[in-house]
Amino acid sequence: INEDFMLSGKYAKELYHGSAEHMPIIDYHCHLIPRMIAENWQFKDITELWLGGDHYKWRAMRGNGVPEEYITGGMSSWEKFEKWAETVPYTMRNPLYHWTHLELKRVFGIDKLLSPATARDIFEECNAKLATAGFRGQELIRKFNVETVCTTDDPVDDLHWHDLIAKDKSMEIKVLPAFRPDKAINIEKPTFAAYIRLLGETVGRELHSAEDVSAALVERINYFAAHGCLCADHGLDYCMYVEPDSTAANSAFAKAMRGEPVSKEEADAFKTMVTIACAKRYAELDWVMQIHFGCLRDNNKPQFAKLGPDTGYDAVNSQSGVENVAPLLNAFAENDGLPKVILYSLNPVDNTAIATIMACFQGGGIAGKMQQGSAWWFNDNRPGMRQQLTDLASNGVLGRFVGMLTDSRSFLSYTRHEYFRRVLCELLGEWVESGQYPSDEKQLRKLVEDLCYNNTNEFFRFGV
Repeated sequence: INEDFMLSGKYAKELYHGSAEHMPIIDYHCHLIPRMIAENWQFKDITELWLGGDHYKWRAMRGNGVPEEYITGGMSSWEKFEKWAETVPYTMRNPLYHWTHLELKRVFGIDKLLSPATARDIFEECNAKLATAGFRGQELIRKFNVETVCTTDDPVDDLHWHDLIAKDKSMEIKVLPAFRPDKAINIEKPTFAAYIRLLGETVGRELHSAEDVSAALVERINYFAAHGCLCADHGLDYCMYVEPDSTAANSAFAKAMRGEPVSKEEADAFKTMVTIACAKRYAELDWVMQIHFGCLRDNNKPQFAKLGPDTGYDAVNSQSGVENVAPLLNAFAENDGLPKVILYSLNPVDNTAIATIMACFQGGGIAGKMQQGSAWWFNDNRPGMRQQLTDLASNGVLGRFVGMLTDSRSFLSYTRHEYFRRVLCELLGEWVESGQYPSDEKQLRKLVEDLCYNNTNEFFRFGV
């Protein structure tokens, strides 16, 4: 990891070192735990910090033949770390290889390659530093010049930890909640009925219909807005749409609350209706609505039964429902509730469809009101990022793109912003070198600074 890592050509190096490298980071979608930020968490060791909850690494370790007890089981911290060190040399071209060594260098000042031969020394050096005040949770975030963080928060959350962070005068980094209503919308999940009862308790009344759920979510949206929230995030296995029909939505709701299975068509009726209601309130508040779709979840049922969701058993869904994006956005518009939207599909085949669909809903005097989200999850690697940037540039307005996010549970994942910025500058540099874009230094610098920071700050209104 030298200073010109992934930068080839003079323009790439000039753009990165002259502009991108120095821009603050805005992480507008992550899964950091607010309590850990509020309590300025002290990690017991590098295994907790690095491997705890990181299903990216867990997948790689399984692929390397590591037994599960060394991944999510009861083996010691050192034994788990040792197995990760054994895995890393086999991960060439996986971004995990680059991220691992970026994190070691940027956070711990370690320039060695992680392998079985170096594992013990690296383990002990990291642990010694993590035992000091300079490596607690908040300090880890500060090491990356982070300005704003948006966590992912459930509608029933009282936002207690966010309140504590906001009152902490020593914490200059803005940490805001993001509204994530999936549990109230994904009616087909076996946990739906219990969650609706919990939502009802939170708003102080029983919920008997899709309209009741929508009203309860709007009430919680208002609560989040009063606590500084500026965005929502909807995680969908596929993008759904059916013509809004309250009778069908309420029939599906009644069945789900009785514990009866609902068909895909019934579920989509409920999901569509509630999502439209949420979007309208987002638009009224000038929030950003993020929609993630295209994930095939919990594929290994025996392992899901043992470990639960988000443990490394998800994949790309070829049936992403991208064809439903247009009618869904149109339904928002017809309901006078089309907010600023960021669309992410986990299937990169959908890039061009998203870029062309969102162009149909731009306007209203807002630059880049409709956004294609950054290369996400299985795509946040060098080829995935280059493809997303190229497809957006070819079919949209790249200069208004809101850039990178971590989508991570790790306090070390801000190296993904550096990784993205290096890929971005490499790609722009290639376009200039090949004569596809003029070598206008002033315009190029502005473009890079906008894509790394300015666009995001303005789009989400973080500076307000």
